[in-house]
Amino acid sequence: MRAMGLDVGTKTVGVAVSDALGWTAQGIETIKINEENGEFGLARVGELVKEYRVTEFVVGFPKNMNNTVGPRGEASIAYKEKLEEEFSLPVTLWDERLTTMAAERVLIEADVRRKNRKKVIDKMAAVMILQGYLDRKSF
Repeated sequence: MRAMGLDVGTKTVGVAVSDALGWTAQGIETIKINEENGEFGLARVGELVKEYRVTEFVVGFPKNMNNTVGPRGEASIAYKEKLEEEFSLPVTLWDERLTTMAAERVLIEADVRRKNRKKVIDKMAAVMILQGYLDRKSF
């Protein structure tokens, strides 16, 4: 059983996968997308699903701090529906409030330069989303 964590933005999707036992999350890559043009990177996601034998998805769900769902949350719901339709695998929405900020903090503490942080922030956020899910699932 492997899970794939996805941090969905307007221009990129950060991707992480779990190890075969479902204990740890590893960042894989960042897929470029164009939400406005309807390009969601599903072909590349499909390649990764096959390569890693993914059995479920975990999609970051950016709720507002007051627990309401804004435009980015609605975009995550739409992405979830696209994944379900395309792959017929279970998809869990995972509350990702402050995940990107936490990922940025980790990268700053690791002394990663600003230019390099932009290249890996979405992948790191996907790792944090997936790891949170895996940790909760193990209880």
